[in-house]
Parts: sequence; structure tokens; C-alpha cells
Amino acid sequence: MADEPKTAETATPDPLDFHPADQIAEAADQLASSGARALEGSSFQQEQLSHLAIQHGQDITQSFWDSVTAFWQEAVELAPKMMTPDGAMQSAAYLTDSAQRGLLFLDTLRERGNSYVEREAEGFKPVLVFDYDLVADGRTFERPVNYALVRIKPPAGAPPQREDGRPFVIIDPRAGHGSGIGGYKSDSEVGVALMDGHPVYFVIFFPEPEPGQTLADVCAAEAAFLAEVLRRHPDAPKPLVTGNCQGGWAAMLLAATNPHLPGPLVIAGAPLSYWAGTSGRNPLRYFGGLMGGVVPALLASDLGAGRFDGANLVMNFETLNPGNTWWRKYYALFADVDKEAARFLEFERWWSGFYFMNEAEIRWIVETLFIGNKLTQGTAVLDDGRPVDLRRIKSPIVVFASHGDNITPPEQALFWIADLYKTTAEIRAHSQVIIYTLHESVGHLGIFVSSSVARKQHKQITSTVKTIEALAPGLYEMTIVEAPDRPHVAFEAREISDLLALGDNREEEVEFASVARLSELGSEIYEITLRPLVKSLATPASAQALRQAHPMRQQRYLLSDLNPFLAAVAPLSSEVRRQRDGEAIEEAKANPFRRLEELQAGLIEASWNLFRDSRDAAYELAFHSLYGQPGVTALAKEPRVIPGLHDLRQLPAVRRAIEEAAQGGYGEGVIRMLILMAKARGSVRRSRLERSNAILQSAAPFAEMTTEERSRIIHEQSLIVEFAPEEAITTLPRLLPKKAERQQALDLVLEIAGPLEEMSPPTLAMLKQLQNLLETKATGWHAPSYEVMPFGGERNNPAAAE
Repeated sequence: MADEPKTAETATPDPLDFHPADQIAEAADQLASSGARALEGSSFQQEQLSHLAIQHGQDITQSFWDSVTAFWQEAVELAPKMMTPDGAMQSAAYLTDSAQRGLLFLDTLRERGNSYVEREAEGFKPVLVFDYDLVADGRTFERPVNYALVRIKPPAGAPPQREDGRPFVIIDPRAGHGSGIGGYKSDSEVGVALMDGHPVYFVIFFPEPEPGQTLADVCAAEAAFLAEVLRRHPDAPKPLVTGNCQGGWAAMLLAATNPHLPGPLVIAGAPLSYWAGTSGRNPLRYFGGLMGGVVPALLASDLGAGRFDGANLVMNFETLNPGNTWWRKYYALFADVDKEAARFLEFERWWSGFYFMNEAEIRWIVETLFIGNKLTQGTAVLDDGRPVDLRRIKSPIVVFASHGDNITPPEQALFWIADLYKTTAEIRAHSQVIIYTLHESVGHLGIFVSSSVARKQHKQITSTVKTIEALAPGLYEMTIVEAPDRPHVAFEAREISDLLALGDNREEEVEFASVARLSELGSEIYEITLRPLVKSLATPASAQALRQAHPMRQQRYLLSDLNPFLAAVAPLSSEVRRQRDGEAIEEAKANPFRRLEELQAGLIEASWNLFRDSRDAAYELAFHSLYGQPGVTALAKEPRVIPGLHDLRQLPAVRRAIEEAAQGGYGEGVIRMLILMAKARGSVRRSRLERSNAILQSAAPFAEMTTEERSRIIHEQSLIVEFAPEEAITTLPRLLPKKAERQQALDLVLEIAGPLEEMSPPTLAMLKQLQNLLETKATGWHAPSYEVMPFGGERNNPAAAE
């Protein structure tokens, strides 16, 4: 008899034969309706809010379901392997292996705790892996600060440092952790610069700030450090200053208030435009508003008897991605504890060092930067009354950001450029060179701690900084393409619109302006109500007790030798290490039960991510609900719009350059022709920049010039080409009146530009136009084998691509 069809009630469900489309749609609809009700009347349009809520619901549920499906699919495939006659033996072997790994895992955490206790007792010295000499101690300054300048000693095998070579100065981030992360291993920013023969200096800081220390004092101390570096290297170019994260905006403050001191600036993962971001991403920017602005920082400082505990900032970073912080990081250690323990402990030496700030410092940072976003509005003022205008910076600026950075996304790292300059013409009018480079995936810390990033991005930045001062003013994207022999590096001309395309619209920023205004009101209310009471109750003893009780410290105290219950861990783990050999470890990794463990770990991480994404969506919707209300947005101060000149030709530097377009000689003529050809091309390859820099440093009259003199000529000629293009062409013969000079100049330009076969059609067209104008042909000129398109035509020469 044929089998009867199974009904829905009697059929055995197949765990893989279902799809939660209905559940996803229902969850998304519920989230959308609740979000829309909460956000009704906000500054966002209702349709936009509903779309945002639906998108959140769909993304969150679909992502989690994909993880569940992948888990079950592979788990079902593993089941037959675990049910073989050898399954019991494999199970026993897995239990033994996991127990051993668990003990080694616990012992590693114990070692981390011991390291923390030891470092705390010694005062949390910098985690630099390199030896160094103290150059200047800010604690001895007239206005003392807890900063110092050290010079890194090159390790064995490094080339000798060239005293006339460009010094490198690295400013580490002071954002809760200790100093030294920029050089805590050999493959780092410090290591790359040392292997290139540069003198390397490092700005370190100590755990406790000096009494009364302010950000203005810190900025003045860092300026004194740079002045000392300049004094020690009088024959070298101005120092390159690298700022990581918080050190990035510190470097920008330094350069804006002391534009005569630094050379090129490299700011890595540094937030400068704090309200920028993309809807549905970057939830950290909403957190300050939901927490009440600056008031929590003031309260924490008062409870700390005038000191703000950096452990609070570290805990904020940890909660940002709990799946990684509280699960994946530790599971990665547990899964491969034999190899991962050393790397884990190395990083935790830095991550586990918690430093402090004065109340004045954290208040300035929160009110001026994180909440107020005053730096890019031109309203930032240091504690000593000095205004900060980033447009005063004269050094080339290199910005390194990553799409995988959830703390400083590209929008926050780059949109300050669009805030300061409405067009790239304004950038050129201010003789500014701004270069940015984007990584596709590396996280925030990876920007300045990843070995692969150090060997690629930082190495290329270090190698090309020798030549970027030869770039004409403008906005460029630095692209790096791997190649078998040497990475291909090019500087592509970009527009402000290219930056803004990295994010969505900026309509949300009125809500952040509301946060800033309410934060000001909240701080005033706190200061006249609760603050006197809190300060009267807080004592040094109570502040110390709060610090010791902080969860970030307690988890390290409890998992250390201070805990007597862990006394047996060390001897047992030593015995386990003797039993585990390489062959047994690799065999254990092939165990199907081990693979099931990895699948379960992935599912647990997906569950944490589900929590994180739901929480972040709630943050965003709650933020818009609270700060998007018409009554709230009415409180917002209109952000100051930095005025842009309608006629940039009226800027004094531009007007002077145009008036002197017909003045100059051979040097000005060569530089102008090079700029005209570069503008026709639209990008500059590293090889051409290096060739240009090398030739201009050796050929007369450039060899007798200083770097600053050559840069001045480049900037002046760039202004002429940009704002008086007709005069730039027509006055060129007056700079080169003699035929011999014209011949020599064209030959030098062609030598720098490279073979004709590698030129794009617009470049060839410009070169031909210059030859016709000067009535001279460059030596080696020949008619191209393909038709030269008019100036500005399509660049279709495949040989021009590097």
C-alpha cells in the first residue's frame, strides 16, 4: 500500500527545510511601526524613518538567520563523521584537548593579570619594544605636563640613522590607554621609519596628569618638542609628524597653532568631523547625545577627585563590539592557545594600561570635539584663548582611514576637509596639499598596530613622503596597487564631491547641534545643583576606591596571583605544556568535534552581533526620537559656516601670484610646465614624483634651493596655473626668453615626465602645445604612434596606466 502523505501535524520537520521570511517581515514591520510611532514629528521625514526602521529589522534578522543556517548545514554534514565507530575515541580525545586548552587559557589570563599588577606597580611604562633615550620631560616645563619626548634607538640590523635625514615624530593616542602602541612591535610605524634610516622621536605620556594641566599646555609642550627636534637636526627637512587616533587631532592642533614647526602630517584613524557618518552605521556618534553630553564626564571627574579615569573610555570601546570583545577575542585565544598566547599577552600589555586625564582636559575634548564639533566649524579655542583654525596649516596632510573602522569611519576622518573648503579650488588657493588613502577592511586599531598595514600603507607613506612636498596644491587620493616587484602608488586628483560620496546626506547634523546646545545647558544645571555636593563628598580615598573597583581592573585582579584560588593553575599548566607536542595539536584540530566547537563559537558570536545590531538600531532610533523633535531642534545653535570667498583670486597670495605671472626665470618656467602637464594628466605616479624630486634636487638651479624654497615656487606656480590659466600659458615665453634655455627646460621636463609611450593623450597634447608655444622641441620628441586627442580629451592610452 502506498504511503499516505504526511500531514503538517504528523510530518517530521526538517531543520533545514524552512526559511524565516515571514518572521523576518513581521519583525521588521513591528520594529518599523514602533519606531515610526516613537519618531513621529521628528526632523526626519516619516517615510525616511520608516525606511530606516525596516532596513534595520531586515538587516539584523537576515544576518542572524544566515549564521544559523550556515551552522545547521555544516553541523548536519559533521554528524555522520561523529557517529562512526571511532566517534567515541574522537570524543574522548576532544574532551582531553579542550580541557588542556581550557587550563592553558586560564593560565594566560592569569599571566595577563600578573602583567597588569606588575605594570601598575612600576607606573605603566610605555610598551615600546624599542630602547629609547629621554630628550625632553614636560614635567619640568614652566607649565608642567605629563608628556615627554624620547628618541628611539635603532635595533640591531637597522641602517644607521642619517642626522640630515627627515626626522619622524610620532604622537601616540591618549584615549584611556597608555603610550607606545605606535611602536609596540617591530613591524610598526616606528619600525618602518627606522628601517628607512630616519631619526625617530616618540611622544610618550605618564599615567597621572600634572595638577592644573590643560590641553593648551599639552599643545605648547608638543610645540617645544618639535622645536627641540628642529634644533637637533638643523640640516634636515622639517620633521614628519604622525598622529594616531587622538594623537591625530593633537597633531592638527599643534600644526594649526604652530604652522612654522612641522613638516608633513600623517593622521591615522583620527576623528576630526564628529557629527559625520552614515545612517544605519556608526552608532558610536549617537552615544554621546543619549548619555547626556558632557555631564557624565564631569560627574566621573568629580567622583575621581578631579581625575577622569581612562578605564571608562576603554570600557566604551569594549562595549562597541561585544561579540569580538567578550567572545571572539577570548575564543581565538582558547582555540589556538599554544600559538595565540604570546600575541594576546603582547597586545594586552597596552590594552590593559589605564591612564588618567584632568577634568579640564576631558571637558575640552568632549565639549569642543566629540559633542561640539567646533574644530571644523572654526570656533575651537584652546584653554589659553588661542583660536584653532585648521586652514592655517601649511604642511602637506596625509589622512589614513579605513572602511572597517567602526570608531573613526572615513566620514569622520575626512569630512572636515569639506567643512573647511567648499571646493578644491579653495584648497589650492590656500596652497594646501591634502592626501587621503583608504583601507577596505582593517579595524580602528589595525590602522596603527597591524603588521600588514605597517608593511604596506605606512611603508608607502614613509617612502613617498620624500616626494609629496613636490605635489602641486590640491586634494588627492593615494592609491596603492600590489605588484610583484614594487607596489604601484599614484596620487589621483579628487574633488570635494568625491569625499562627500563616502557618506549619505548630512541632514542629521542639526540634531547633533541640538545635542551640543543641550549639553551646554546640562553642564550649567549640573554645576549649580549637584556638583557642589558631589565635590564635597568625593575624597582622594573614595576616588581611589572607585578606581580599584572598576570592572576593567577587577577582572585583571581576580585573574592573577592575587587570587589564592588560582594557585594550582601555574604548575598544572606547565605540566600540560610538556604533554602537548606539535603533532598532537595538529591532530586535535582535525577532530570533527573540534570543528563543531568552532561552529558553535561562530553561532555564539552571531548571537552577540544580533544583540549589538539591535542595540545600535535602538540607539539610532532613540536619538532621532529625542533630538529630532521640532521643539528640541529649535534649541540648536546654527553651526558656524566657515565663509568661502566668491572670488578666490582676491586672496592676497593668489593675487600676488597672478600679478607676478610674468616674473621669474628658468626655475619657475620648468615648475610651471610640470604643473601644466600634471593637471592635464589628472594624477601623479610615485615613480614620476620620485624622479621629479631627485632631478630637482640635483639639477641647477634647484640643487642650490632649500626644500622650503622649492615648495614655495611650486605653490606659487600652482596658483598661477589654477587661477590664471591663460596667463600661465601666454607668459611662459617671458620666463624663458633664450632658445637654449627653452631647449634645456623642455629636455628637463621630458626627463621628469618619462617616456612618451607612457604618457596619456592629454599629457602629450599639453607637451606639444608647450613646444609650439616655445617654438622648440624637446630632444627625443617624436610623433606618437597614435592620434593625440585635444587637451582634456579621453585618457585612452593603456600604456599610461602604471
